Order: sequence, then C-alpha cells, then structure tokens
Amino acid sequence: MLLCGALFTAPAGLAAPVAGVVVMVAEVQRQTLAEPVEALGTLQANESVAITSNVTETISALHFDDGQRVRAGDLLVEMTNAEEHALLEEARVRAAEAERQFRRVKSLVAQGSASESLLDERRRDLDAARAMLVALESRLADRVIKAPFNGVLGLRNVSQGALVEPGDLITTLDDDSRMKLDFSIASVFLGALAPGMTISAKTAAFPGQVFTGQVTGIDTRIDPVTRSVKVRALIPNAEGHLKPGLLMQVELRINPRETLVIPEAAVQHRGEEHFVMRVSQGEAGPVAERRAIATGTRQAGVVEVLSGLDLGDRVVTDGNEKIHSGQSLRILAKAGQARPEALKMEASP
Repeated sequence: MLLCGALFTAPAGLAAPVAGVVVMVAEVQRQTLAEPVEALGTLQANESVAITSNVTETISALHFDDGQRVRAGDLLVEMTNAEEHALLEEARVRAAEAERQFRRVKSLVAQGSASESLLDERRRDLDAARAMLVALESRLADRVIKAPFNGVLGLRNVSQGALVEPGDLITTLDDDSRMKLDFSIASVFLGALAPGMTISAKTAAFPGQVFTGQVTGIDTRIDPVTRSVKVRALIPNAEGHLKPGLLMQVELRINPRETLVIPEAAVQHRGEEHFVMRVSQGEAGPVAERRAIATGTRQAGVVEVLSGLDLGDRVVTDGNEKIHSGQSLRILAKAGQARPEALKMEASP
C-alpha cells in the first residue's frame, strides 16, 4: 500500500517518510511556436511553354524524343527551307554588291567626281538590301525551332514529313528545376503572410515525403466569393519527382515566435479561468501555489503561456487532483524523467 501526504511512526529499521503529496513536475520552457494553416494547391512548372510552329510548312527533321531534357538553344525541329536558303544567298549577294557600290560612289564624292544625290541613292540601295537580308534571315529562323530555356520535353505530337500550321502543338517544354505551388488562404491571415515564409507540402503520389519551399508572392486581390487570397510558393525539384498539375496538401506556419510553454497536463480550468499549481519553496520544503495564467496556442501536448509564469518555474503535471494551494509536496521526478529509486515510498507492514 502506497502512503502519500501522511505522517506515521515508521517500523524499526525503516526511515520515517517525509510529509507531503507525491507529484511530478515540469519546468516552464522556451519553444518556437507558430499557427499551422492548411490548404490545397496545384503545382505548375517554374516556366512552361507549348512548342508550336509559326508558319505552315513540312517538318524535315526532328531532333528530340519524348521526355528528353534539353538546354536553352538546343535544336528541336527543322522544317523544309530550301527556298528560303536560296533567297537568303541571293540577298547576301545583293547586299554585298550594294555595299561595294556605296563605297565606290563615296570615294568619288570625296574626289569631287560624283554628286551627293548619287551617294544618297546608293545609300538607299544598301539599306534596302540589308533590310531584305534581315527579313529572309527571319523567315529562315521561323523554320527552325529551338528550346527557349532549360527543361524537360513532353510527348512528341508530330512526325517527320508532317505538315504543321501555326498553333499546331508539337510538344511541351517545362522548366521543372523548381515548381510553382499556388494555393488559397483565408483573408483573415493576410496580415501574417509575407514573401520568404516557409511552407511544407505533401502529396499522395509520394507517401511520407515532405517537400519544403518558400512563399514568393501574394496576389493583390482577394476573391470576393471565397474571401481568400492566392499565395504562390516555389519548391525545389532537383530530383524531378514533382510534375505540373499535381495536387499538394500545404501547411503554412504563420506568426512564428519564441514563447513560454508548459505540458498540457499541468493546466487546470474553472469556467473561463486557467490556472496551474506552481511549485514554490516553503520553510519546510516545496509547496503548491495556485497561479492563474493566460494561455495561447495549444500544440502537440504543450500550451503556450502568455502570462502568469516565468522561464524555469516548476508546475505540477501529475497529482493535481490530490493537492491544494499551500499543500506540502514531495517531487517524485520531473515529467519525462525516470522515477528515482531513492524517492520510492516504503509500504507500511
């Protein structure tokens, strides 16, 4: 039989127990807390483009495969361009000839053997020849498609020899080195949102894996129907697991702060009042002191203490139902520690 909080005469050979109720205590600690806000979001590639043709022409060569990774400037598609090559060569010859005529007349004008009006005419011919050359180079460039940025290609939708028109989808290109995650947060949290905040995201496609990122932007408008604001975060995707369109469960921790916490088991309630039994030092040893506190966030078995306690204070976590303010205490152990053998109470015979 375990005897607590009583005085009695110990049998011969046994030390008399000390008066007081046996309790377990915990110290007030400082911890980082934040309010978790959950949302659903959809992934997008950091940069994404549909590869299409600018002209109506036949594909003469394809230089990519499904899902291939490419770098900016890599050649993807060549279209029939024999006519453009011939016209371009002709334009180069005309431009070279126009430049020679301009230089010749310019030297004659310097010698006084030709008029300024003739020089102006040759300058116009040279400018026109150069403009034609640029136009033909542009027409030729429209028949060669290159990757605009680093990324991964999607499925190939055309074959060599196919006739494509402007707007026909050839393939897609996504920069998946980083992924954009757009999600909506209730507007009541608008004041706590800021670029640079850390988010964590999960998806059913990769159970147990957590992806972290940072908020990069907050929309300038609030949806008048849902009263929510759209937030965008960037998530690194070096391994390439994440794909555009994937649904993600997002957790955003707002208002991070260093605050005082105690175990939830230490808090007692009476109506709207919250209080704890604080351990104070009396003349004969530790005694219980009823202390009213103001509480904040509750998370993972701990309660935030806004006022009423100081860092390092000890509060009773186990044995509250047996004590009252001013009650003498015997501290068995701190919460979470092993029970010291030296403090085990002896049973009466």
